Amino acid sequence: MKEEKKEINAVVLDILPKGYPDDPRPMYKREPVVQAVGVEQFKLLELVPKNQPLDIGEVVYIGGGERPKIERVKRRLRYEELTHSAVQELTFAIERIVKDREKDFVDFYNRAISITPKMHMLHLLPGIGKKLMWEIIEEREKKQFEDFADITQRIKTIPHPNRMILNRVLEEIKNPDVKYRLFTTR
Repeated sequence: MKEEKKEINAVVLDILPKGYPDDPRPMYKREPVVQAVGVEQFKLLELVPKNQPLDIGEVVYIGGGERPKIERVKRRLRYEELTHSAVQELTFAIERIVKDREKDFVDFYNRAISITPKMHMLHLLPGIGKKLMWEIIEEREKKQFEDFADITQRIKTIPHPNRMILNRVLEEIKNPDVKYRLFTTR
């Protein structure tokens, strides 16, 4: 579904100025670590910061070229490797990303297609069954959705279309064995 690309920006989830507490190396050999989630594909990342002040929830540039606050991207993380603080912050970060990229996710509602003869992309969103899926398809054929408020207004049974996206992203992040990925990559 989603093609693999490098993340360009990430949202800081947790900052460990002295590295991981369970790191067996002596203190002087440890390096600071930042746990973050990518803005485009929701990849969980471990970053090494420069000596710049960082805040939780801050969006940092991690693309090619000169990075003002991040020295390098160290590796990808699994959900289980996140610190407790990062897990707590993850929902808020994804909620903010969905809000900031509202147009992209409204386009998903407008462009979602069948995956197999019996499975539609809209089915993969939590809370959407066949009846609701057909209601969405019929409404978007009359006129494309403009924003989340438009979806809510035209389809009364979807009070929070952004939360459906949020819940699907969290499911894809938490479960590495999910068969169909709409918003994340492996």
